[in-house]
Amino acid sequence: MSLIDTGIEKGLIRFDEERNFITYIHQNKKRNYNNPEEKVQAETFLTLVLIYGYPENRIKQFIPVQMGSETKEADIAVYSDDDCHETYILVECKKEDLTDQQFNIAVDQAYSYAVAEGAKYVWTTSRIKNQYYEVPDKKPKSRIEIPDIPQFGINKLAPYKYVKGGFSQTETELTETNIASEPDPNVKQKFFELQVVSESELTKIFIQSHQALWGGGQRNPSVAFDELDKLIFCKIWDEKHPRKTGDPYDFQIFRDEDPEDLLNRVKKIYAVGEKEAPEVFKDGITLSAQETLTIVKYFQRINLNKTDLDSKGKAFETFMGSYFRGDFGQYFTPRPIVKFIVDSLPITHKARVLDTSCGSGGFLLYALDKVREQANEFYDPIKNEKDHYKHWHDFAEKNLFGIEINDQIARTAKMNMIIHDDGHTNVIACDGLLSGDYWEAKSNETKEDFERRELHNKNTVQGKTGHKEFKNNSFDFIITNPPFGSSIKQTEKAYIHQYNLAVKEVDWLNTTSSGKAALRDSQSTEVLFLEQCHKFLIEQGYIAVVIPDGILTNSSLQYVRDNIEEMYRIVAVVSMPQTAFSATGAGVKSSVLFLRKHKNKQSEKISNQKAKLKEDVKTESNYIATIEKWDKEKATAIKKLEDAAKKKNPKANKKEITEMIQADKSAVQSAFTDKVNLFKEELTEKYFLAKQNALDDYPIFMAIAEDIGYDATGRNTNNNELTEIGIELSKFIAHINKTEK
Repeated sequence: MSLIDTGIEKGLIRFDEERNFITYIHQNKKRNYNNPEEKVQAETFLTLVLIYGYPENRIKQFIPVQMGSETKEADIAVYSDDDCHETYILVECKKEDLTDQQFNIAVDQAYSYAVAEGAKYVWTTSRIKNQYYEVPDKKPKSRIEIPDIPQFGINKLAPYKYVKGGFSQTETELTETNIASEPDPNVKQKFFELQVVSESELTKIFIQSHQALWGGGQRNPSVAFDELDKLIFCKIWDEKHPRKTGDPYDFQIFRDEDPEDLLNRVKKIYAVGEKEAPEVFKDGITLSAQETLTIVKYFQRINLNKTDLDSKGKAFETFMGSYFRGDFGQYFTPRPIVKFIVDSLPITHKARVLDTSCGSGGFLLYALDKVREQANEFYDPIKNEKDHYKHWHDFAEKNLFGIEINDQIARTAKMNMIIHDDGHTNVIACDGLLSGDYWEAKSNETKEDFERRELHNKNTVQGKTGHKEFKNNSFDFIITNPPFGSSIKQTEKAYIHQYNLAVKEVDWLNTTSSGKAALRDSQSTEVLFLEQCHKFLIEQGYIAVVIPDGILTNSSLQYVRDNIEEMYRIVAVVSMPQTAFSATGAGVKSSVLFLRKHKNKQSEKISNQKAKLKEDVKTESNYIATIEKWDKEKATAIKKLEDAAKKKNPKANKKEITEMIQADKSAVQSAFTDKVNLFKEELTEKYFLAKQNALDDYPIFMAIAEDIGYDATGRNTNNNELTEIGIELSKFIAHINKTEK
């Protein structure tokens, strides 16, 4: 039961039917609940009564405060006497969507009200962030920041607020809370356990804390993001650190300590984490003590580890999406598409899974969540906790891999996975299109070689495994959304010549013997990734890849489709709506292509069949002889034009004759070219018809998704056709696995 529901049940507040207005019953004050500040005010009032135990009659809201010649209004005042003469705590409530600068202004305002009213304590809250102060009895009234305000009847504050197993705001405790009427001198200050928060609240914490570090330009937003990641890492590590019930968490404000003391304590957490996960960050914390204090205030009360995985995943991705789109131009795959792909594939805890362009780790996280859910089928999460944990954690640690070319995004993927409980050690920062020789060389690297290289280049972001697990022919599933629209030039990347799809094949209808394969000047990344993924997959392994529709439809890319036909068994083509990526800033029409890698013998068989078919078509059509015949006819026609010109102008020289017959000669050549091209088209059509009859026939799953759960702006449509498509596709894949050995 929430604070609001408990407040209604205990007669502290009531709402009108539409819940537009809230009435504080004791004071009989009716306020507009649609006001964002009022929502914070209501929860703060109820916290003072239900959690901190203050009698309702000692709390007043919306009280006038005389500030010089002006009269201001304080949000909440708590008094130390029943007559409400002696102000004890002054509370200022602000809306949740508040910048750090605006919050600091509110702190100044609240403190000035407290001094004017003679209050002993100050609490400023936006619900997202809280700051507490003790006001000295004597001048100067310098601020003393404290971990919390005292609870009712407590005269001495504890040195910290959050401890393992401390008093937590659970449904049972809220319901059973007795509203205090008299102070009890024997009551001790209650400690608090860390809170589980909602997705929207966590998103605001991420965004506001980043803005606080960024400072509107005082620090590069990219640097701010890195530093925030480090502190989130410390927060998670502190929560996981073994401690006894009643022991305080380290990632929080302590009474009577300087910001430098807090910074040193946070750095100790980070140092321990560095030893356990050295691949996450190579550099230490560079924030100042005051900046560290600011971020700790945002995160100290929440429990990141126990917050629902889906909620914190969405919150982190929402934050990352807004940041990276603005700073990096990165377009992350929408969650409905990621979920559809992962749900459609038979991924289990024994499968080796790779994303060759993992970005922030969305595909990897969904694969991890899928295996975690499968663990529920075998083990009770509570009764068989160790077996349940081992089932999915071994998968995360040993079978889940990601490659991301951008160092910072690779670190973010690691952090995203740490937030989701693990699986970060096999994410590396590297160009996913590097050649097979590179990966094979790294796979033979010894542990000593790896450690030596790590010392030599501390800026390399790699997992504990280095590259040794990124072997060709070793992955069961590849799930990826490679970058669209960019090209790799031969002059830029030396490895491009190792890709078949970077080579111009000799036209099978070429009539000259000098025809040779030549390197293309450039090739698009999405095309190269189709071939690279083939190298990484085991035989009959699956790839699910988001591709631009041009690969499926452009006539100029027929050679790509021909290569796909030889490399893979085409499993499914699912067309996405035009708006699929609009909300993330990209507008390319795309589809999801599901492919299963052929066995080598099958690829060789198809290649040989196609080569023979081409030769058969040319032979049956007398192709070479026909072209040679037409070429002679063309030469004869041109010779007649020359002879006629000479006869008409006997004194004309060769150059003049050439000029005289230029138009007619061009017409002859054009007619010849048109006839040859038409003949080639006929033969190409014959080849395709012959190929359809000769190659093994198999069914392909085809679907068009027009509504995938959101519109062009990202707004929820409450109708995701991918859910039903995914169910049918997973059945289709299961049938393939069963029948097509």
